[in-house]
Amino acid sequence: MKTYSIALIPGDGIGPNVTAAAWTVLETVAKHSGFTLRGTEFPWSCRFVKETGRMMPEDGIETLRRFDAILLGAVGWPAEVPDSVSLHGLLLPIRKAFVQYANIRPHRLLPGVKGPLRAESFDILCIRENTEGEYSGAGGRVHQGTLDEVAVETSIFTRAGVERILRFGFEQARARRGKLASVTKSNAQKYSMVFWDEITRKLAAEYPDVAVTSYHVDGLAARMIMAPESLDVVVASNLFGDILTDIGAAIQGGLGYAASANINPDRSAPSMFEPVHGSAPDIAHLGIANPIATIWSGAMMLDHLGEKDAAGRVMKAIEATTAQGIGTAPGKDSTEAITAAVVAALT
Repeated sequence: MKTYSIALIPGDGIGPNVTAAAWTVLETVAKHSGFTLRGTEFPWSCRFVKETGRMMPEDGIETLRRFDAILLGAVGWPAEVPDSVSLHGLLLPIRKAFVQYANIRPHRLLPGVKGPLRAESFDILCIRENTEGEYSGAGGRVHQGTLDEVAVETSIFTRAGVERILRFGFEQARARRGKLASVTKSNAQKYSMVFWDEITRKLAAEYPDVAVTSYHVDGLAARMIMAPESLDVVVASNLFGDILTDIGAAIQGGLGYAASANINPDRSAPSMFEPVHGSAPDIAHLGIANPIATIWSGAMMLDHLGEKDAAGRVMKAIEATTAQGIGTAPGKDSTEAITAAVVAALT
């Protein structure tokens, strides 16, 4: 029997609740699908940084390297720890160390979920560059606390980084409906975004079966609201992808359905799977966090591990649950009730 070793990082706020819910579902489908999941939990979180001064130990990356995949709940406790500390102390180091350069976020309406738009038949796959660009962390501040203070944030775009994320997007479009939307702001950013557009055109010649359209990010944001059904695969830089996928989450009914995968495509290191809804510390004690985004992320993890049938079963169970009206409105159903419904749909 195949066994997969999974690192579990529940994190902060509702993270432990939704991670436990997803793990229950994943263990259930594994039992009925002929493989085993072995989970090891790590307490790395904002509480951990307050106790130790670090979001994870110095050997955290090497500890995670031996796992087949990472399932993360949610990280953040802004009342106690600045988001810049939690992000740069855990998530970004993992993404960069393991070359998880492709951030994948699916956006579609689940059965029974009503989105804010008139359109209901959209199915968008957003591919966000995940390791460089605007979130490279290059820059600094001088003359701090004075009237002459200067802050510099430098975006880093490498040919290798841009080409590999665009090529990944082309491959995803080829496997789906054959349409790729490449997103820049090249009318205003005449170096990095013109560079991105040039590489898009170069690669397009290698994919004659994929229809490519280049958009400015503001135009693509409007299209996601006005005509989301016209989009298939969207590929964007770190910052633009981050913003556009929040629009994607909104039109699919809210952040409670927003799943994601941080993929190392050549599988030289573990990939990480997480919901993108944040830690929501204000409701963490209420037991009403929607675990569907985390369960969906878990299905993406199974698919990445090669357990495609099990991944499909989890997605069908999610759809059967929302089709019954369970988990379709914020706070209407408890985390436990939603989890139980998904498990019941699996068995």
